[in-house]
Amino acid sequence: MIFSAPFTVNFHDTDCYARMRPSAVLMYMQEAANLHLNAYGPTMDELRQSGRAFLLSRVRVSIKRALPAYTPIEAQTWISNDDHGFSFNRYHRIMAGGEVAAEAMSVWALVNLETRRPIRADQFTYNFTGEAPLELFLPRRIRFPEAPEEIAHRPVVYSDCDYNQHINNTHYPDLLCDYLPAGETRRVEDVVINFLGEAPLGEVLTVYRAPDPERDGRYLFRTLRADGSPNIEAVVTLTEAES
Repeated sequence: MIFSAPFTVNFHDTDCYARMRPSAVLMYMQEAANLHLNAYGPTMDELRQSGRAFLLSRVRVSIKRALPAYTPIEAQTWISNDDHGFSFNRYHRIMAGGEVAAEAMSVWALVNLETRRPIRADQFTYNFTGEAPLELFLPRRIRFPEAPEEIAHRPVVYSDCDYNQHINNTHYPDLLCDYLPAGETRRVEDVVINFLGEAPLGEVLTVYRAPDPERDGRYLFRTLRADGSPNIEAVVTLTEAES
């Protein structure tokens, strides 16, 4: 089944160019997914009470059209029947004015909170049926140059974190946009993030950036924790903003 939730783009979810921020796009998508679980179960709280939780592994968000504040939107989400191994796939779409404004594919792991070990997809059953997947390629690995530029040391602070005490995954697109080159006004067209390790409250991340030599307006990012362990690898692709 495709689950739909109506929203209106909040003014505070837009940026200095009056466009909905990439993190807000992902937030509305995941809020619909949370509502989907709350409506049919198991809810996130029920999962936690059973010692399990979904953790985001990879996501790609493709933004077709920048939306201004107060735009009525419909956030759609669904699972498919292509889960396998330890991967749980979920798909997302934002509709505005009857057209697709953004779409996404996300890959999740279901983790035993005590052992931190993943649970196989064939050992978990949703309370709703799947639909056809989106045709949206999501790479498992991101090719990164050997010598990226170190551009920032970024502390993980209160406003980054959710009740898991680490950066909420919906905050990462904005974190990456904070470190685009100064003066960049093109809008974000596509974001791919591979989550390699959590960033807990109080951590200090080192942010690395490199331009993609194969495409203008595409930037590769990597963040490392203070001990050198990986946090995320990402690709942000820009395009000219609509007039």
